[in-house]
Order: sequence, then structure tokens, then C-alpha cells
Amino acid sequence: MSLDCTISKSSIVVVTKEQVSSELNGEAVILDMKSGTYYGLNSIGASIWNLLQQPKSVAEIRDSLLAEYEVEPEQCDRELLALLQDLGTKGLIEIKDETVA
Repeated sequence: MSLDCTISKSSIVVVTKEQVSSELNGEAVILDMKSGTYYGLNSIGASIWNLLQQPKSVAEIRDSLLAEYEVEPEQCDRELLALLQDLGTKGLIEIKDETVA
């Protein structure tokens, strides 16, 4: 399944209501209540997941990651967008274009 919208730095992302999550040893465990499927995120993924609890732009998330971790901006962009695309495809987050109300 592919997303209809493209993720950009101005996209607003937030977790969906159809999931529950918990921290476990610095990582995140997510249960998609619609499908009954569990997902796991490593510690960096868990940091991103925590940021997604409130609607944020991709640029805001990127800036938080660059401030917290030693990573090249290009690598951060690439990996962040890939993770958000994956979470969106699985229905765990909502992705909205910032220009759409």
C-alpha cells in the first residue's frame, strides 16, 4: 500500500488514535489495534515516536534529531523520511500537507 501524499519537510505528522505504544528498555513497542500487529522501534526510532505524540512538522522533528544526535543532515533527512513513510504506510501515523487545513 502506498501513501497518496508525499512527505516533505513542511508535512505535519502525528500518531494515529488506532494504536497504543509503550517504552521498553529505551525502545518503543507499538500495537496497531486495527490489525493486531506489533512493531518495534530502536532508541532513535523511539525518540522520533515520542516527538510524534503531538502534531509536528517534519522540519521540527529533523531539527530535534540534529540537536540530539551526531548525524549528517543529509543522512538524517533520508532516514527520517524513510521511517515516516514506513510508519505512514503501516497506518501508524497521519501525514498532512501543511498547506491543507
